Amino acid sequence: MSQYGQPADPHGRPFDSGTQPNTQPDPHGTSAPPPPPQWQPGQPQPGSYQPGCAPQGRLGTTSEERNWAMAAHLGSFVAAYAALGLLAPLLVMITKGNESGFVRRHAVESLNFQLSVLVYSVVGGIAAVVLTIGTLGLGLIVLVPLIAVFLLAYAVLVVVGTVKASQGEDFRYPLTVRLVS
Repeated sequence: MSQYGQPADPHGRPFDSGTQPNTQPDPHGTSAPPPPPQWQPGQPQPGSYQPGCAPQGRLGTTSEERNWAMAAHLGSFVAAYAALGLLAPLLVMITKGNESGFVRRHAVESLNFQLSVLVYSVVGGIAAVVLTIGTLGLGLIVLVPLIAVFLLAYAVLVVVGTVKASQGEDFRYPLTVRLVS
């Protein structure tokens, strides 16, 4: 196609309207390369970004960068039992964050998520104690399932962040207060 949307010959010159491209063999024995496939309506245009297509971040990430980004997410499981899940992303950000923008983005996102979870846990814990005392223990009927859902959501989100990092894609945790940038 020429720049004007008209059919073009292999040299980029538009054909006259009403004429067809020359399909005769080249008399000199050389053949021109076949024309590139034509863009069809409904298909993404070449070079354009389409949601759901190959992620932009993956193109420039190395295996080492993806491993460090995964460590920023998965490492939070290691120290989460002591409410210190923010240590792993903090260490990754300090050690490798200056070397790679991809690793830094994942470490910062994981660190912000861990800080948000810590705040939500402290506030939720205080509310749970008040509710349990105020209802003479009946509040536990509601609290225990809520705590289970919270812990399950935490685990699922960390695993999703890890998978996205391993695929070289960026990931944003939902309901995260972004304190660190």
